[in-house]
Amino acid sequence: QVQLKESGGGLVQAGGSLRLSCTNSAPPSRPFAVAWFRQAPGKDREFVATISYDNRITHYADSVKDRFTISRDNAKNTVDLQMNNLKPEDTAVYYCASGTTVLFSADKARSWGQGTQVTVSS
Repeated sequence: QVQLKESGGGLVQAGGSLRLSCTNSAPPSRPFAVAWFRQAPGKDREFVATISYDNRITHYADSVKDRFTISRDNAKNTVDLQMNNLKPEDTAVYYCASGTTVLFSADKARSWGQGTQVTVSS
């Protein structure tokens, strides 16, 4: 069972950058994709970005395309989300999740991290 934990959240001014990391502490029994989701207060959890196990396929939400970059290092069991040119509307709790296919909805996630808060001030 994949066990995920996020780190790297914090407070940043608009236009700034943050790098989130998702670490898997349990050895996987089979390849899995990892996605980042986020949830702002009063809103549904939304997809941000996803990456396949072999690093060959990535997908991004239109709202973060060209600003966020997802990457993974299987040797270190980490998946990172580099977030540049942050906007106040990026403020949310960010979660990483594992899935059996590269694109999966929140209700199809196999496991979740506990989340990390990202706050962007204007």
